[in-house]
Amino acid sequence: MTQAPRPAKLHYMANGFRVLANGDHVVCAVTGEAVSLETLRYWSVARQEAYASAEIATRAMTAV
Repeated sequence: MTQAPRPAKLHYMANGFRVLANGDHVVCAVTGEAVSLETLRYWSVARQEAYASAEIATRAMTAV
């Protein structure tokens, strides 16, 4: 029996993140797509949100 995908809750820090609630992915704050914890590389510490790619992170952080 496989488990249904479940989003994790994370606390984002400058050099990594801490898992607050177990899951297999987080949701990109801009696109809404699932990003697996194994491939998560981009986030904002100040906004405490994850991004699916460097391009999306840059777009989010430069938006006014």
